[in-house]
Amino acid sequence: MAETAGICVIIAAKDAADTIEMAVRSALREPEVSEVVVVDDGSSDSTAEAAGRGDDASGRLNIARFDKNKGPSAARNHAINISSAPLIAILDADDFFFAGRFGRMLAEDDWDFVADNIAFVDAETVAQAPQKLDQFADDPLFLDLETFVEGNISKAGVRRGEIGFLKPIMRRSFLDKHALRYREDMRLGEDYELYIRALAHGARYKVIHSCGYGAVVRGNSLSGSHRTEDLKRLYEADRNLLKAFPDLKPSAANAVRRHEQHVRGKYELRHFLDLKNQSGAASAIAYVAAHPLAFPAIASGILSDKTERWRNPAGVAVTATGDRLRYLLDAPAK
Repeated sequence: MAETAGICVIIAAKDAADTIEMAVRSALREPEVSEVVVVDDGSSDSTAEAAGRGDDASGRLNIARFDKNKGPSAARNHAINISSAPLIAILDADDFFFAGRFGRMLAEDDWDFVADNIAFVDAETVAQAPQKLDQFADDPLFLDLETFVEGNISKAGVRRGEIGFLKPIMRRSFLDKHALRYREDMRLGEDYELYIRALAHGARYKVIHSCGYGAVVRGNSLSGSHRTEDLKRLYEADRNLLKAFPDLKPSAANAVRRHEQHVRGKYELRHFLDLKNQSGAASAIAYVAAHPLAFPAIASGILSDKTERWRNPAGVAVTATGDRLRYLLDAPAK
């Protein structure tokens, strides 16, 4: 184990038997990693066994299991609680680290959270991704609450462009000082919710443009399978923040309100469509009549959905076409 070891990599996994071995191997490959904690979140397949096949016999892998699915927030909180490393990094069970990721992230010590760039990789081309990876100058910047929240308002025609996808290293001491853990009633935007609370507490959130995280995109990755209730809890998280931190800078508070309205619009559209599918068009129209302020979001959402095929006849690409990968953060190659 390297003398610089001190990162716990947390992997919450459900029914990830096909991918988790790669994730575990990529984490254990990094010399700065002292622990890898996998939490099998009530899987119905052989996720735990597949994670074990990625072990390198260094004694750093710990696999825990939930008998019933509790969600990614509960799994991550459990992993934090049973681990001890001073730094915490999150890895999704179907993603991977590029070799050498943490060396550049830990080069400076001026942060509470530090993230690097993300490359979106087609599942079929994961093996070729390291050869395609562009080299970027670190070009560090610090995110304040306003910038982070604005960066999580999705833009038309761009999928997976929100900076909430960043996967930072977090200092355990900062999380513990401010009693920060993932909200276990959230299954959408739980990362965003944790980060906005951290930033409201004054976290120094540093971002470098070099890329060490590979986010794997599969055919069903963008299915939008989250529940309508998940959207409600996400916009309520913005409201809760404004109540908990009434002294936010006006510009930051306004950004949080804009994000709330953005997510509330998505919720209203989804709720309208749920009513239509479950109870018929009359019930959906009655809802709009009783909630006229919801009409603009519903109408614009329906229009956007109807015109998506015309505006993007080839679909909206998540990974880049050709040989170059697409990155979350724009940066000039070295």
